[in-house]
Amino acid sequence: MDNEPSTAQLVSRLSEQVSHLVRDEMRLASAELRDKGKHAGVGAGLFGGAGVFAWWGGLSVVAGLILLLAQVLEPWAAAFIIAAALLVIAGILALIGRAQIKRGVPPVPEQAMASVKQDIATIREGAHR
Repeated sequence: MDNEPSTAQLVSRLSEQVSHLVRDEMRLASAELRDKGKHAGVGAGLFGGAGVFAWWGGLSVVAGLILLLAQVLEPWAAAFIIAAALLVIAGILALIGRAQIKRGVPPVPEQAMASVKQDIATIREGAHR
């Protein structure tokens, strides 16, 4: 029985092993997050590149529309007509966006606050009984 460790020694070993295990798990988690972060960064960069090329594609479509309309009108008139159409679309999108922002401002969870107030009132009522 002299070869068996005491309870204090067992508790000490357990504490050491748990501490070591937690440190190892933290290192693993950190390495995993670094790896995922690198992939996310590369993905975000590729999305940004895709956005630039999409923007250029959209500009090319606009140029094509101007050139198409220039077949029947003066080129300057075609450019102004396409520009006016794009500005009308931009205005409509801005109005829709403004309406959406008004629905989201102020960013306060009003229903949740009302529910909490109701809960507090119910608790107070129960406490007074």
